[in-house]
Amino acid sequence: MDYKNVVFDVLDHGEVELIDKIGDDLAIVNAAKVSFSASLSEMNEHGIGLINYLLKNKHATPFEHVVFKFRIKAPIFVTREWMRHRWSSFNEMSMRYYVPPVIQFYNPDPKNIRKQIGKPGAYTFEPVDDPNLEKIVNERLNVVYKLANSVYNDLIELGVAKEIARCALPVAQYTEFIWTVNARSLINFLSLRNDLNAQYEIQEYAKCIENIFSDILPITYDAFKNNERTAI
Repeated sequence: MDYKNVVFDVLDHGEVELIDKIGDDLAIVNAAKVSFSASLSEMNEHGIGLINYLLKNKHATPFEHVVFKFRIKAPIFVTREWMRHRWSSFNEMSMRYYVPPVIQFYNPDPKNIRKQIGKPGAYTFEPVDDPNLEKIVNERLNVVYKLANSVYNDLIELGVAKEIARCALPVAQYTEFIWTVNARSLINFLSLRNDLNAQYEIQEYAKCIENIFSDILPITYDAFKNNERTAI
């Protein structure tokens, strides 16, 4: 599939777009084979076996020779989790310089409004399963969003610097960023974020990105699954 100009919807206003990529499964094989001053011109069973060997034994650097560049639109609280993955590069929309024509905020789907049960390090999350509480959550969030948006725009109109006016906006606001990441770091991101223990919202982005990854690096992706989705 050609991913150019394809935008995938995530959550209520989120987006994932693959802007560019460098390399494929064969590039990983040849990055490893250069140790022996050798290369393959096309993928074969030896190359498939080598990728599985590399991933299983955590010989990770050959996977760093495939690079993805994404444009991501996500709530700020999701973005802050994302940026903990430091073996990649980020450039984010700056509201020091830019005033969005429309500011969008994340409203959780009622079925994803959840309660937190347990102790730190051993929490479980369960649906609230209460239509009245689901309604209250979104109603009260929207009260905050409307007020925050109004205060922000009022401050801008009063001539307050953008970098100060943005203080009124909550972490549910959508932001955009460019994420450049090599295949090794992307495997580690998927291992952690497309996992049942990950927060639902970032997991939805990870699922979308995993679909793209599996299509571009199908042999590496099979090896990743065969090795229990472990980080390298």
